Amino acid sequence: MNVLAKPKLVFWSDVEELECASRLPEAPNVMTFCFRSPAGALFSFEPGQFLTLELPLPGGPVYRTYTISSSPSRPTSLTIAVKAQPNSVATRWMFDNLRKGMRLRAIGPGGRFSIMQHPADKYLFISAGSGITPMVSMTTYLYDSGIDPDIVFVNCARRPSEIILRDRMELMASRVTGIDLKWVVEQTDPYRPWTGYRGMFNQLMLGLMAPDYLEREVFCCGPEPFMRAVREALGGLGYNMDRYHQESFNAPPHEAEVVPQDVVPDEQKHAEIVFGMSGLAAKCAETDTVLAAARSVGLVIPSGCNMGICGTCKVLKTEGQVHMVHNGGITDEDIEEGFILACCSNPIGRVAVDA
Repeated sequence: MNVLAKPKLVFWSDVEELECASRLPEAPNVMTFCFRSPAGALFSFEPGQFLTLELPLPGGPVYRTYTISSSPSRPTSLTIAVKAQPNSVATRWMFDNLRKGMRLRAIGPGGRFSIMQHPADKYLFISAGSGITPMVSMTTYLYDSGIDPDIVFVNCARRPSEIILRDRMELMASRVTGIDLKWVVEQTDPYRPWTGYRGMFNQLMLGLMAPDYLEREVFCCGPEPFMRAVREALGGLGYNMDRYHQESFNAPPHEAEVVPQDVVPDEQKHAEIVFGMSGLAAKCAETDTVLAAARSVGLVIPSGCNMGICGTCKVLKTEGQVHMVHNGGITDEDIEEGFILACCSNPIGRVAVDA
């Protein structure tokens, strides 16, 4: 055996379940979960993309979408940093039950919110709360490239103790000159001095943090009200919004894409959907979605955002026509091949899908 022979590289696909390798508390109600491929495969994705996990809750599987916080430049593992909201069910299940050695089905990766889609010499990353995770992935990727990047990295949190992945970011920033961190908090922690920005992100802060913001490619992620404030701040200062990119699992600000444009669902007309793989069929109105029709006959199609963003519910349409309104969760190439998003596709007449 030639010990100098190069090992064959095998990359993970979502056919294989992920195995939880470790879990690490990051901040209040925030946990990082690290996954590996049981077969030892490497992970290939674009920094900024997301993953959809199938979580085995007692009442049946639930699908949730999480941005990958690790970088493809470190391909032996994959991590997500998740925050459990007060009314969270699925994420809270992960906190309470997901342990080392457990395996989960995963779908993806997906999404086009990535510097790979919009390369630039200078970046401005603006995030709030858990919206920091894709920014960390993209920053890590640039840091690992060995070339000093030019990034102004802005993150807004309620308190300093709630800044997610702060230590990791400050470690990278301490090793290169091109990562300029700007933390913004609404209030301070008791008995701990805070010398950074305080208040709500605004135009004045933007000018102080990144005087050359007009020259930078902007990526933004966070709750919709936060992103709306960022858009308004940039737009009011004359920024070229063609260079603004955002990630959110709320409906995006631009008009949704309509495919096709020559048919409109009619609630008075009936439709039929045949689910080829399961042998089931459902009668419904044209205004019902393929996903809703599937659920009406007890068929579970994996879904995440239910707004045509995450792409989790992509299925192959083998017959008929649908009216699909999506928000970027499917590519033109997939549409040409016959795929649709079940959550935002309305059947026109008789339709058959592989599900």
